[in-house]
Amino acid sequence: MDTLILSRIQFGANISFHILFPTITIALGWVLLFFKLRFRWTGDAKWMQAYRFWVKVFALSFAMGVVSGITMSFQFGTNWPGFMETVGNIAGPLLAYEVMTAFFLEAVFLGIMLFGASRVPDWLHTTATFLVAFGTTMSAFWILVLNSWMHTPAGFEMRDGVAFATDWWAIIFNPSMPYRLVHMLIASGLTCAFLIAGLSAFRWLWGDRSEGVRATLAFGASLGAVLIPVQILVGDMHGLNTLEHQPQKVAAMEGNWETGPNVPLLLFAIPDEDARENRFEIGIPNGASLILKHKADGVVPGLNDFVTEDGEVLHPPVSKVFYSFRVMIGTGVAMLFLSWAAVALMLRRHPEGGRRGVEGLPKPVLWAFVAMAFSGWLATLAGWYTTEIGRQPWLVEGVLMTRDAVADVPAPLVLGTLITYLVVYAALILAYVSVLFYLARKAAKGESLPERATPGSGAAEVQLLQPGE
Repeated sequence: MDTLILSRIQFGANISFHILFPTITIALGWVLLFFKLRFRWTGDAKWMQAYRFWVKVFALSFAMGVVSGITMSFQFGTNWPGFMETVGNIAGPLLAYEVMTAFFLEAVFLGIMLFGASRVPDWLHTTATFLVAFGTTMSAFWILVLNSWMHTPAGFEMRDGVAFATDWWAIIFNPSMPYRLVHMLIASGLTCAFLIAGLSAFRWLWGDRSEGVRATLAFGASLGAVLIPVQILVGDMHGLNTLEHQPQKVAAMEGNWETGPNVPLLLFAIPDEDARENRFEIGIPNGASLILKHKADGVVPGLNDFVTEDGEVLHPPVSKVFYSFRVMIGTGVAMLFLSWAAVALMLRRHPEGGRRGVEGLPKPVLWAFVAMAFSGWLATLAGWYTTEIGRQPWLVEGVLMTRDAVADVPAPLVLGTLITYLVVYAALILAYVSVLFYLARKAAKGESLPERATPGSGAAEVQLLQPGE
């Protein structure tokens, strides 16, 4: 493996590790605000109990995201100097906007959110929670603006091999940005929903029958059931946008080599990139044409259209895109079945009247939620690989090739840092997951909480959120 391949693997490893934590915090900030507002409106301490537990998860995830983000940003200079040399006039300001509008906002109000409940008025603590949630979303907005621009660049001109902005509105609201942003925000919501349901199910199986666990288990399952069909619709729209602007990526996702009508939807195949064909195909006749063109004889682009006369391949690695796309879809289908089954079980009528609620969930379903607590991570990474590997061989579509941006450093040096990153990240992931289940098990042992409190009084916050807990 040469410097280019090793640098790509290293950046991929760094961003894969980093994205795990914003995927949780983007949505979890808004969930915490919901818990807090529910407590203020109802005075029911179960919502403050939920806030108390999940704010710890937020704090840990936020810290991991910040540290890994700093490490990742260094690689623009150490591994990919050609990126900033070519498009730094656009990428630099967008990254600066994220710092000014999101990171500062989070940094200022995070302390109040975590430790200020007993020290500031209740309205200020609630406002701080809102501003932190808003900051995480703004951070996602600016990062996805830059990422989307790299896929569908607009609003610029090239002068002597350097990109200069000509229309910042066109840069920010480039053709793929709205679809990519909504798709990612819903992915964060699903990641958060299944994490909440999974850890709550774990606490329930450990014997925790508190009202807070009942509320969060039902909330997580219901949120997942609501968001997954919306994500399917948004994903379809995003796919059609990709078909318009990056047809070679869609061809790789579908494993389609020849442009033509009546293209099947491949459930399984083994793409052979040397022979430029698939082996052991299992597919649904006309499925790809129906999904992408909404008619059975719709023409779907083929990978062979993206090979130059001199044999240069201008489409992404097929197998990686093909399989990662199916992992994402498969995980989404599992999310759909589990969340809908759970909601249906909770809505069943109890013989003595009323709904069964979380008591209606049998142990296999509860254990399924535990097993899928981090399924959002799997779906997010698979979707991210589909998107980013699907852009190859371009770093910025039609503007800058990946091979032209890599640093001229010895391959053994990159390999050494890559191994170090992988070892550290493996240890941190293991520690992070272990801490979450430790917190859940500790909480399952129980702490007595008041059943009711006066809405908006702040009294329960003082009792439940003492600094240092």
